[in-house]
Amino acid sequence: MVVAHSNLRLLRAPSSELKKVDSALDLIGETPLLQITRIAEGIASRVRIFAKLEGCNPGGSVKDRPALKMVQDGLASGKLRPGKTIIDSTSGNTGIALAMIGRVLNYPVELVIPANVSIERKRIIQAYAANVTFSDPFEGSDGAIRQFREIIARDPDKYFKPDQYFNEMNPQAHFETTGPEIYRQTKGEITHFVAGIGTGGTIMGTGRYLKSVNRAIKVIAVEPDDALHGLEGLKHMASSIVPGIYHEEELDEKIPVSTEDAYAMVYQLSQEEGVLLGQSSGAAMFAALKLARRLRSGTIVVIFPIKDTCSK
Repeated sequence: MVVAHSNLRLLRAPSSELKKVDSALDLIGETPLLQITRIAEGIASRVRIFAKLEGCNPGGSVKDRPALKMVQDGLASGKLRPGKTIIDSTSGNTGIALAMIGRVLNYPVELVIPANVSIERKRIIQAYAANVTFSDPFEGSDGAIRQFREIIARDPDKYFKPDQYFNEMNPQAHFETTGPEIYRQTKGEITHFVAGIGTGGTIMGTGRYLKSVNRAIKVIAVEPDDALHGLEGLKHMASSIVPGIYHEEELDEKIPVSTEDAYAMVYQLSQEEGVLLGQSSGAAMFAALKLARRLRSGTIVVIFPIKDTCSK
């Protein structure tokens, strides 16, 4: 199904028609593609840019996909069972996803989050009644990882830890869902895939799927240009604890983006494309445009991981 209104072009997967579902978890995935047109002016006429609107997931972000997959794997393996508490470290969005899933499945959730995450994320997690420990704001996601490990060490039998940075079910979720959706929605015409690096799950899993169907597709990661950055949710790999699921040799390219350029792009997207996004989406869009200006032809798909205007 294609919906087009002047400069807006929205591509939906065939199965995204209105349907009756049994729970919020059934709404995860099948997010639409939005063709970026106004801010793409000046690029070659045969280059198209589409944004995958992951804010359309019920928990509001791309993290719903791996969170659900990791919990499902825990249930299947018996590692997650009645009496256990789900715990993980997060910059916010995986925490929201786990808190939502915990409510639906009736499992308590504890989260370790940097104290400087947005007020909005704190309020959403509070609304899902998850217990939160705030880590040092100056240590970012790495500080949350360290404190998370200390909490588990004190009572290891109490917890089930998805451990998103080291759990292969994280990229597997994207291999099974995000990659196939993008390939189907673009009718196999995608030539370049662009996504930011947080845990590495989105870029790894989606990239692997796309290359499994067409080795010529380029996979480009986006990261902050400096260790001291303001791009919440993104990792500057050279100065960070490298997630076990991240394998840089699988990438075709990395594009660094400054905090200032990412924030400027957030404003530009809201004013010219009408989508309200976080700075990680701004960074990804900045990188996608930088890539597009180098191309004579191609179809670029960029992940907007959180918060956009959409309807399912």
